[in-house]
Amino acid sequence: MTAPHRAPETNPSQPDLVLDLARFAAHIDASRLDAAVVDAVKTNILDTLSCALAGSSAKAIAEVSGLVQEWAGTPQADMFVFGGKYPAHHAALINGGMSHARDYDDTHDAAILHAGVTAVPAAIAAAQLRGGVSGAELIAAVAAGLEVTCRLGVGVTVDIVESGFIYTSLLGYFGATAAAGRALGLDEEQMRNAFGIVYSSVAGNHQVTRDASLMKRLQPGLAAQAAVLAVQLAQRGIRGAQEVFDGADGFTRVYLKGNVDREIVRKDLGQRFELLNLSYKPYPCCRDTHAAVDAVLALRAQTGRPASDIESIRVGVTAPGYQMVCTPEAVRLAPRTIVEAQFSIPYTAAAAWIDGRLGIGHFSDEGLQRKDILALTARVKPYVDEDIERDWSRFVTPARVIVQFRDGQTAETRIDYPKGHPKNAMTTAEFAAKSADCATFAAKPLPDDTAARLTQTVARLESVTDIAELLRVMT
Repeated sequence: MTAPHRAPETNPSQPDLVLDLARFAAHIDASRLDAAVVDAVKTNILDTLSCALAGSSAKAIAEVSGLVQEWAGTPQADMFVFGGKYPAHHAALINGGMSHARDYDDTHDAAILHAGVTAVPAAIAAAQLRGGVSGAELIAAVAAGLEVTCRLGVGVTVDIVESGFIYTSLLGYFGATAAAGRALGLDEEQMRNAFGIVYSSVAGNHQVTRDASLMKRLQPGLAAQAAVLAVQLAQRGIRGAQEVFDGADGFTRVYLKGNVDREIVRKDLGQRFELLNLSYKPYPCCRDTHAAVDAVLALRAQTGRPASDIESIRVGVTAPGYQMVCTPEAVRLAPRTIVEAQFSIPYTAAAAWIDGRLGIGHFSDEGLQRKDILALTARVKPYVDEDIERDWSRFVTPARVIVQFRDGQTAETRIDYPKGHPKNAMTTAEFAAKSADCATFAAKPLPDDTAARLTQTVARLESVTDIAELLRVMT
């Protein structure tokens, strides 16, 4: 005789985490945010929208934008770059995918996720749906979304590879809902219901990375789309799940087997901002490759030697980093697709040594045909470094790079904080160069001053009376 089923025990000692998040998201006010937080949010908006310019011409985006145009419908929110207004949740879908398509967007190096690609498109779509939303209100909405995603990310105690989920989208469903809900003006109860509604849609798997699927770049768009739908349903009185995180079948148990430190998520919420720890990418590829690229560029500058002198390049990383960007070995040593190249330490390290830089052009069909890069790629040998693994396993991986030259000489360096991390931040000039580079890859010809106008508009966003001004630059 089988024992009767028993529901898993809940944690009744504290109210469900959803109450804290709903309260925070519903009441955040840009006028009460520290200047550093406002500046950080504006930086994220600028970076995300710049990435969307470049992402508009990436693979899979034409197909999705065509589908959105085919659906048509009520004109509520703009499609970036391509123009035209569409139902808000459809605009969020294409704009989210576009923002992530080049893998050039922000990263929280401790949480191992991207935050802006769900929060910014969802906030903008919901704000346009509402109409007449100011730049300050958009800042508040994006701040809510970034903070919810980042806090959930640092609260998770299990690695992406072990969990099987990509946290960008998995946790981004909640961050995007916070952003869209704040932009739409939901009250605290509606926000709680919106979180409960979006819980029915939460997804985002790591298999897309292993298989080099173009769904890797589209999953954030699905999160933004679901969020915009969820907040509209909540606004109309639909009741969502109530014990979203800590219930017997709440998110924490069902998705992450309890591997979430709730106190990290809720402590000082609204007073200390985790979004200040976001990093920004100087290279359009997986963040786990960046420390290796920085190290290679440093050794290239130090030695001044050509690739033909190199016998091998050994790259030591964490075990999760090795799984993310070094396996399967045959794929990473000879990438055939853009996604495979974006997730390959051998390819990115080789391209950086050959050209002394790493840009969007390296992740194109033409770039993947370059015999000089592929020849050096085959001589890059990643491994799990015990010291780095011991101290950094749950973070974006540092890298120890050892170059062995054919004449027996070696060169070695280690990078712990790759360029773009708050401890190794990009400069204003580097952000401007990135934005300008992104604009040149837009799917449609844009005015020569697009990047400059975008930068200038975001810089004064808190004084913009209607974000329609911002959208005119993007379309």
